[in-house]
Amino acid sequence: MMVLNTFSVFVLPLVIVGITLYGVWRRVAVYEEFVTGAKEGFDIGVRIIPYLVAILFAIGMFRASGAMDYLIWMLDPVLGLVGIPAEVLPMALIRPLTGSGSVGVLADMITTYGEDHIFVKMAATMFGSTETTFYVIAVYFGSVGIRKTRFAVQAGLLADAVGAAASVAVCWWLFS
Repeated sequence: MMVLNTFSVFVLPLVIVGITLYGVWRRVAVYEEFVTGAKEGFDIGVRIIPYLVAILFAIGMFRASGAMDYLIWMLDPVLGLVGIPAEVLPMALIRPLTGSGSVGVLADMITTYGEDHIFVKMAATMFGSTETTFYVIAVYFGSVGIRKTRFAVQAGLLADAVGAAASVAVCWWLFS
């Protein structure tokens, strides 16, 4: 175990030094290329700010308006038939929208139920097995100018639904 811990401390520095040495060996102006990449990254960061603001504003309004609570109330009877507890529905709904919002939902669930509760385990598994679909589409697609996102949204939401359902099923199977 001691060897593994020691090795893990040096992995990242070794990768950085290794990439740098490889670039020098290939006669690449490593520092200049790094600075060019950093400039491009900053430009992309500036371009995605409006998309970030828009998606975070929409999520905040959805939660603050009470629409989330109403949607959970409406879907609870249907989801109960297939074994999905209403308590994990906020994670399933927020996760495709935002990562930070889903962290907030998970933290609230931990505070409410405790970290060992099955609902928290379901939500945490959902957090790790689903994607922030609308965030990715708004930010990344928007930053490169992709406007036609119809099939990407459908595929992403299908993957999120499968991930959420599988999270619930696996947690029921493992922890109950």
